[in-house]
Amino acid sequence: MRQRVAVVYGGRTGEHEVSVRSAKAVMAGLDPAKYETVEYFIDQQGKWNPRPIVPEPGAHPDIDVVFPVLHGTFGEDGTVQGLLELADLPYVGAGVLASAVSMDKEMMKRVCTERLLPVVDYVTVARGEAGAAAKCAGLPFPLFVKPANLGSSVGISKAHDAAGLETAIALAAQYDTKIIVERGIAGRELECAVLGNEEPMASLPCEILPSREFYDYEDKYLLDRAQTKLPADLTAETTAELRHLAVACYRAVGCEGMARVDFLLESATGKLYINEINTIPGFTSISMYPKMWEHCGIPFASLVDRLIELALDRHRQKMATRFSR
Repeated sequence: MRQRVAVVYGGRTGEHEVSVRSAKAVMAGLDPAKYETVEYFIDQQGKWNPRPIVPEPGAHPDIDVVFPVLHGTFGEDGTVQGLLELADLPYVGAGVLASAVSMDKEMMKRVCTERLLPVVDYVTVARGEAGAAAKCAGLPFPLFVKPANLGSSVGISKAHDAAGLETAIALAAQYDTKIIVERGIAGRELECAVLGNEEPMASLPCEILPSREFYDYEDKYLLDRAQTKLPADLTAETTAELRHLAVACYRAVGCEGMARVDFLLESATGKLYINEINTIPGFTSISMYPKMWEHCGIPFASLVDRLIELALDRHRQKMATRFSR
């Protein structure tokens, strides 16, 4: 009997279009001999089509497992994961806490720092905070300014001077109430895919070669000029360190299922920095998460199979947990 997989995609987020593209690739990768696909589309106003998943155990006998393909707010941040926990449905990817911590760039950095993992120097400012730019005076230009809770490089700017910093903070504040200002790292952008629950494994890393000043939204999804190198041209020692740090970051935030960990390799020092972790990485035709695993011998359809197996396994573990005396 085929498993019924509910693919939830779209969403009330700046990454809506990316989610749609990822979902189409995931649905194309589901073997029709094994799976029956049930689509749940969420439009940009938050309306579910054809109907919402409700937070009630047993209310969805037509769903065996959920595959959330939601990037960014209201999908990758623990909100949908909480809904699925209340509905008692198995689902692919990180749980509520790991999703929320990973989505919030400041909280991710705090957790990594507590585990002595390397992160870039940063300052956090609030939307509308008086003297926000002055608060960043201890960081040298150039600076990267980011909304704390968004992905796909939406709302991110590179500031080269004080005037640019003010403009960048104002832009980021359109997307979040909390803004991260980071010391700019001159170096290489690297990514590593992680897969698993209790025993996660890391892929070989890839390198992103932006066509612009940095790997922004246009470069990722619109211009089609950024290049990638898989595997990244790194020494064996750096590759091993990067894979170790990817798993360490994954464990630190309590991730399960999958994540893509992004790194910066500083040219001047040779030091690796964890940039961020994405708990629902892109699955589009150009996305590196599936490409890295394909390079490591796990083709797209097998990767989707494995993610569903991990979701069902976690749910079985949860069923052995007592929730009452």
